Amino acid sequence: MRQRGEGKAAGSAAQLSEVTEMKLSLKREIGLTSAVSLIAGTMIGSGIFMSPEWVLRNIGSPAGSLIIWAACGLLATFGALSYAELGTIIKESGGEYIYILRNFGSLPAFLFGYTSVIMVRPAGVAAISLSFAEYTVAPFYPGCSSPQLVVKCAAAACILLLTLVNCLSVRLATSVMNVFTGAKLLALLVIVVGGVVLLINGQAQNFQNAFQNTQYGAGAIGIAFYQGLWSFDGWNNLNYVTEEIKKPEVYLPRAMMIAIPLVTCLYLLVNVSYFAAMTPRELLSSGAVAITWGNKVLGNAAWLISLSVVLSTFGSAHGTFFSGGRMCYIAAREGHMPDILSMVHVKRLTPSPALIFTSAVSLIMIIPGSFSNIVNLFSFTAWLFYGITIAGLLYLKIKKPELPRSYRVPIIIPIVVLVTSVYLVLAPIIDQPQTEFLYVVLFIFSGVIFYFPLVYYQYHPAFLRRFTLHLQLLLEVAPAEKNVY
Repeated sequence: MRQRGEGKAAGSAAQLSEVTEMKLSLKREIGLTSAVSLIAGTMIGSGIFMSPEWVLRNIGSPAGSLIIWAACGLLATFGALSYAELGTIIKESGGEYIYILRNFGSLPAFLFGYTSVIMVRPAGVAAISLSFAEYTVAPFYPGCSSPQLVVKCAAAACILLLTLVNCLSVRLATSVMNVFTGAKLLALLVIVVGGVVLLINGQAQNFQNAFQNTQYGAGAIGIAFYQGLWSFDGWNNLNYVTEEIKKPEVYLPRAMMIAIPLVTCLYLLVNVSYFAAMTPRELLSSGAVAITWGNKVLGNAAWLISLSVVLSTFGSAHGTFFSGGRMCYIAAREGHMPDILSMVHVKRLTPSPALIFTSAVSLIMIIPGSFSNIVNLFSFTAWLFYGITIAGLLYLKIKKPELPRSYRVPIIIPIVVLVTSVYLVLAPIIDQPQTEFLYVVLFIFSGVIFYFPLVYYQYHPAFLRRFTLHLQLLLEVAPAEKNVY
């Protein structure tokens, strides 16, 4: 028995040695079209079909809502311009994680990676998948609410399908993204054209006294921003895959300047269309704004809107999952997560262990999750770390202006983003304190408990090394090198 066991171990070791001697890295397969699709395709998801109700509920008036949407687009643009400069200085994948690591050191980066991998990114995937599921199963339950068990099973199926697509091939994943982005742009154009027709026919009464009932409280504005910015989430996704972009110094800023203004204009026009078709009271009571709009404007063709929402939410979940898996992979590559998560498939060259882990955590998030609560907690956490990342850019601009970069953003822009992020983090806490925000802060700092034994002192139990070896052989994965030039 012992000899047989030793033989198996030797065979495993030989296979592992053969695999790890191969020089693997993620391929640069993301061109300009795919880069624009990754940004726009992730941004256009459940938000524009669900968040208008919540923005209006918090800000109180149609004009206030439109101002919030425009401000969210401007803030996303400013944030993207700042990240474009960071991406041309630090040409590594990982987004906020790698920028915090290079500027502020290991502990802050670990806290971000821990929070992002365990909560923020899976929460984003879970929230969008729940939206996808709501719209997918709604036609099967006309006139009543869909059973939550059915909705959550559909959301789980969505996540599992995303896992399969992303594990098979990067090229397949980007092709799927391109197709779904085109479909959702067409869907938004249908809503925009419908709104233009309504306005031409004189249905502009909802824009009279448009500022009536506007809420001016700092907390109300902050929560309205959270809901609006949820629809813009994805503006930073390209920075998570810098090592997979062809000519990142050119395509990174160019893709951002194409995608984000395009999406902002579409969002504003879609909201105008919503208010042209529905009164504020109807919009607040609709539950599914886009479906209500379709029933009122398209009549028997309203099913097109349901189909469009399903396509949009699936495409957005795909983009969020794509970048979330890379976040997990990069954190592991830097030694802040288990080694197995830093490996890529030896044939397909996809970070399949990280993708599977992200999928598993997202599935857990679905069980207790509701859309509105997930969005608020996601936005609070995200903007906390966005602010830290932008502070790192300001540090580089002031202290290290000599670093080579192909793109420079005027310093006033990151300052505006930093001030806004501080406001978005503090205003809801001060004006409308909720215990959920305290739980998020406690969760972030709970990462210190894991940092010192596992990262700082590098305590790695023997059983974990054996477990990693067996998983490596089972999944056919090996460590990958950085793809930086």
